[in-house]
Amino acid sequence: MAEAAGIEYVGVKAISGPLVFVEGVTDVGYNELAEVITPDGEHRRGRVLEVSRGLAIIEVFEGTSGLSPSATRVRFLGKPLRIPVSTEMLGRVFNGLGEPIDGGPPPFTEDYRDVGGLPINPFSRDYPTQFIQTGVSAIDGMNTLVRGQKLPLFSGSGLPHNLLATQIARQATIRGEETEFAVIFAAMGIKRDEAAFFRKSFEESGALKRTAMFLNLADDPPV
Repeated sequence: MAEAAGIEYVGVKAISGPLVFVEGVTDVGYNELAEVITPDGEHRRGRVLEVSRGLAIIEVFEGTSGLSPSATRVRFLGKPLRIPVSTEMLGRVFNGLGEPIDGGPPPFTEDYRDVGGLPINPFSRDYPTQFIQTGVSAIDGMNTLVRGQKLPLFSGSGLPHNLLATQIARQATIRGEETEFAVIFAAMGIKRDEAAFFRKSFEESGALKRTAMFLNLADDPPV
């Protein structure tokens, strides 16, 4: 990562789709966060996908529309994309970049974590023992969940994935214990009516108070 964060490069070598190519860079690392400044002064964010022999390839989250090779400026920030981590995130709704979209202020915390996470040593992790009961027999019997585990739901158009996701979040409990736990709910590439359904369902059922919800809409920047 660059130690001298904030070095600005004026002009880029090429622009192709969502990618910007910057040459002559030094001390830039893979997955580093970058700030792309358009000719009219708009600031967009991106991340470094590849660095080789002084050439950095940046994926611009908000797209490259309106950029020109000669007038575009790029600043490398010397850090990966991080989001705040706090119990204040429970009951809140965020976009894919971890920014609040529920009208509330950003969570107050001094703990920021890399969205890429850290590698887990399987020999040092706690042995999973707390069974999460979802109330869905196919999951509880054949794809049993434990505390701390991820549950991906992949669905085609027209299938009731939204109903299943809200049912799991609403009903999930640790059987035989009164232990409280949080639910991290992330939906990617969804339509606005689906996002509204999730928010309404979680609020009405009371599940939102123990949930940190991340909604990346179909027309949002890819993250």
